[in-house]
Amino acid sequence: MNIPSNIITLIAGILLTLISLWFGQHHGLMPVAASEEAPWIDGLFNTMMTISIGLFLLVQGILIFSIVRFRQRPGDETDGPPIEGNIPLEIVWTAIPAMIVLGLGVYSFDVYTNMGGLDPMASHDHGQQVAHIEGAAIAAPLSQEAPTLEKANRRVAIGIGADPKEVGKAPDLVVDVLGLQYAWIFTYPETGIVSGDLHMPVDRDVQLNIKAADVIHSLWIPQFRVKQDAIPGRETELRLRPRELGTYPVVCAELCGSYHGGMRTQTIVESAEDFDQWVNEQIASVDGDNLGTPVANLSSEEYLVPYTQEMGIDENALKAMGTMGHEHHHAL
Repeated sequence: MNIPSNIITLIAGILLTLISLWFGQHHGLMPVAASEEAPWIDGLFNTMMTISIGLFLLVQGILIFSIVRFRQRPGDETDGPPIEGNIPLEIVWTAIPAMIVLGLGVYSFDVYTNMGGLDPMASHDHGQQVAHIEGAAIAAPLSQEAPTLEKANRRVAIGIGADPKEVGKAPDLVVDVLGLQYAWIFTYPETGIVSGDLHMPVDRDVQLNIKAADVIHSLWIPQFRVKQDAIPGRETELRLRPRELGTYPVVCAELCGSYHGGMRTQTIVESAEDFDQWVNEQIASVDGDNLGTPVANLSSEEYLVPYTQEMGIDENALKAMGTMGHEHHHAL
């Protein structure tokens, strides 16, 4: 029984679509989705996986079919037909990828917007009225030259702000994040707590103000599907809302030096009661001399001293690293 080729093509297309859709939703490549932002990223990733699997199966299927169907037969010494081109086919295989790329671009922008998008206030330098031009600070009366100076001082804001539904609302928790070789330091400005772990209450809007003490780092929490660079001289913002209780890794995703691979810690998402208990315990255990010390006034060594034991770093070695860093800075 001869089955028409168009029926075979239709059946193959249906099977290809079903396999791609199933694998796109059941690939199991992503970790647990532990934040409100994670489903947006997962939806985009699943769509890309569905399209990728479909294209892979289509291309490999055509290759295998061509190898079998058009193989050289025994005793056949003739040349292949001189095919120079097929304009309609070339249009199709150019137009379809272009449409796919355009569609993914629009979809990804929609995801980015729903996550908070580019926050125009996230650079935290929008209120300055002094412009530093060619190393000189120039101050001017607000009534005359402020617009010009503000334009000269304007920099592209970096950071993901609040969800569109939360725009204009203050976050439930603010945490200052400092990245330095090779550790993350988390400061809670409302209480003065300084911690080597990131503690957050579940289902609360959290704002991370991120900066770097030395080189570029990148704060990455895979289960939250968020990643934000820590840049020396700039403060960036990241707004998120954890949804699942648990302990998740915090990783530096930017090559920052010899011990970059060891720049890891954890974020602990806990209930509001457990978070309040942790806060009270930390306040009770803080040395009175250090309580309330501004984070900006502490050196890198002073940041890390309380955590040297749990990090397995000798305090003297830490001071030596700091000394070498200062000498290198002065040499430059």
